[in-house]
Amino acid sequence: MNDSTPQTIDDLVRRAAADRPEKLALADAPNRSSFFSGEPQRLTWSDVDESINGLTTQFAALGVGNGDAVAIQLPNIAELVLSILACARLGAIAVPFPIQHRGHELRSGLATSQAKLMVTAARADRPDQLDKVGEILAEMDDVQLATFGATTTPEAAQLTTSPASDTIASNPQPDDVVTICWTSGTTGLPKGVPRTNAMWMASSDFQVAELSITADDNILCPFPVVNMAGIGGMLLPWVSVGAALFLHQPLDLQVFMGQIQQEAISYTVAPPPVLNMLLRNEALLNSVDLSSIRAISSGSAPLDPWMVEGWQNHGIEIVNVFGSNEGAAMLATMRSVPDPAERARYFPKPNRQGVNVRLADLETGTDITAPGIPGELRFSGPTVFNGYLDSNGEEFDDQGYYRTGDVFQWAGDANPPELLQFIDRAKDIIIRGGMNISAAEVEALVSSHASVTECAAVAYPDPDLGEKVGIFVVANDGASPSLDDITAHLRGLEIASYKLPERLELIDALPRNPVGKVTKPELRTRWL
Repeated sequence: MNDSTPQTIDDLVRRAAADRPEKLALADAPNRSSFFSGEPQRLTWSDVDESINGLTTQFAALGVGNGDAVAIQLPNIAELVLSILACARLGAIAVPFPIQHRGHELRSGLATSQAKLMVTAARADRPDQLDKVGEILAEMDDVQLATFGATTTPEAAQLTTSPASDTIASNPQPDDVVTICWTSGTTGLPKGVPRTNAMWMASSDFQVAELSITADDNILCPFPVVNMAGIGGMLLPWVSVGAALFLHQPLDLQVFMGQIQQEAISYTVAPPPVLNMLLRNEALLNSVDLSSIRAISSGSAPLDPWMVEGWQNHGIEIVNVFGSNEGAAMLATMRSVPDPAERARYFPKPNRQGVNVRLADLETGTDITAPGIPGELRFSGPTVFNGYLDSNGEEFDDQGYYRTGDVFQWAGDANPPELLQFIDRAKDIIIRGGMNISAAEVEALVSSHASVTECAAVAYPDPDLGEKVGIFVVANDGASPSLDDITAHLRGLEIASYKLPERLELIDALPRNPVGKVTKPELRTRWL
């Protein structure tokens, strides 16, 4: 590897700015003013580079240095992307939070990440944002507040994206942690996932190669740039090739479709329910020129074969994606799985240098090599993280493989088999519109209600979001809590709104197996 080969995310940004300074690089959604202050920004690669310099100067003036964590809670706007990249240039650690996270998640995340600075802004959709964040920071030592846009908080530092040609001296390294993202697990509160420059770049290299992304692509990003989908699937491929990135927030189909046509979008992502709905709505589909689109990635739930084939008949490739914040990733493309019905169901065994997968028997942990036998998918390689914050290492097996918690089986006629089929989630996770929700976290919070003896949180199907959160509640004697009672209680605990249950059934007792574990499959069948 020669000295000119990019080693860090910032190397990629500098290369893109040097190679194509006047090319459009980053653009806000056209409806930005409806959910955030200011007019939509459109920045060239030179603008991006100089704005990052300006932010690194401002962060450094606030005492942020190498290895310091910077919490960021912003919608999908240019300031979010620039703040993450400024941290990467400064050698700091970007800690992005979904905008839905409230006091419950922010308190835990700020403490766990040991953030030194909190970057946020006033928001039209949450008028109490700055007041609430101020209350949280007042409980903590040495966490400063910095905001974009107008503020009524006099102690907050004011940030701008004003360009600067000078840069702060820094020397980020490939193995430096550059982000901490949040994932929902089986133990309650969101867990921090540290990832290094090298991990992100390995993830990006894989996607750029598999998806044939080039500098000529116009990429539309409707997923929050706060986790693997937004950062690994959109931001990193964008900077890797020096393409153009168009942001979208919140998901608005008319705006989304309009951006595809107006910006000649060639690659984007969308959740399965949206792709299903669009394909069924011929009038909407035919009202927009989609000729620029060559591929759309989708995942977080099994794809319908008819949908993948339907889009292919419209000349658009649907890429089946399996991925996690922890760095396990597989793609089924038209090249690797040509048949659309098979692409909806199967993933090719990863064939990348240093990447290994194994299926482990759910009881014994031994390797499964024959088709048709369910086992836990386990991953190792350069994309995989080194462990959660404050972890005891139980997320890895005795061979050093990351335990994904997802159940797959080998499929196909090849010997040895080369196709993997998703079966179920071993981890108790509900995926609502692409957002992972820990059932254990919801259960613990619901059970803190005075009228609840115990509860079980389960997913139930939804045509638009894929899944929603439902709860079965065993109430105290004489009590009969309603869904409104429970959601009011949870709002009082300041949890993210997407975690709120949307269905409740009172039940005399939770069904259990002989060892006392709640049998959630039995509960789910009641709502099918």
